[in-house]
Amino acid sequence: MSIAVNPVIDAHAPVRSCPNCEAEVSGHFCAHCGQETHLHHASTREFLHEFIGHYVALEGKLWATLRRLILRPGELTNEYMRGRRVRYVQPLRIYLTFSLIFFLLLKLGGGFDSSTEDQAHQAGEHSAAVAVHPGNQAADKAGHTAADKAGDGADDSESVRAALDGWPTLQAKWQLLSRMSSQEQVQLFKDGIFRYAPCAIFCLMPVFALLLKMLYLGSGRRFGEHMLFALHTNAFAFLTFSLMLLINIQPLRMVLWLWLLAYLPWAMRRVYHRSRFGTVWRWLVLMLCFTLAIALAVLACAMVGLLSVH
Repeated sequence: MSIAVNPVIDAHAPVRSCPNCEAEVSGHFCAHCGQETHLHHASTREFLHEFIGHYVALEGKLWATLRRLILRPGELTNEYMRGRRVRYVQPLRIYLTFSLIFFLLLKLGGGFDSSTEDQAHQAGEHSAAVAVHPGNQAADKAGHTAADKAGDGADDSESVRAALDGWPTLQAKWQLLSRMSSQEQVQLFKDGIFRYAPCAIFCLMPVFALLLKMLYLGSGRRFGEHMLFALHTNAFAFLTFSLMLLINIQPLRMVLWLWLLAYLPWAMRRVYHRSRFGTVWRWLVLMLCFTLAIALAVLACAMVGLLSVH
């Protein structure tokens, strides 16, 4: 019986084939995959040198990226379109990094003061109640009597059951949800947002780019350029929101809000080169449409969370 033995690297033996892809080699690097052909066991010093080298390179890219992203709205997008890309962190990577940081901080509750938490809790409680008992909420708004509200709630409950007759799974989930306390419903509501909102908002980036495409028809810009602008500006938004969660000083939060408000139109003017008036009205339309899209996406995430009850 033969025993397979892992080959040992011999630094002095002549190399005829690449250890990685087994292609024929004739120099110090493989022409097929780029790996070094003359290998040896790495020392601790070499490991440290490689780690520090990668860290310094990444740190240099990161600071160059952050400096332009934060202080010069739109400049990072212009740099990328000029072909200066290696010196900066890739757009998708920086967007994903800051969005994940934001949602992680939001889930952990970092930076929220008690009044903000109370407002968020009340909003979630109201939304969950509307989802589960729409008849009761409508009755509250109309100022019906207690008997009217009970009757309306019962009628709406019956109408919901009738509508879900052909969907036994949804009907079972609805019944489970209606028997839960408001606290449990709010928790499901929040869980749905935290679980699905990051992916949902990422999927809205093409919507943001499409809105820009329509607002700048005839500009000659390709969809990919609008997508690049969307990733950069939304990465800045996530970074700013993350700082707001971490900073509990109201004057500083106000400064961040003002900078966030001014950032997008400034970036649009720098990238798309329109007049002040042309930039402002496009910014207003863009914010109105995209805010509506985000609200619908977050509501859909919350509804999915509510219906995930089992």
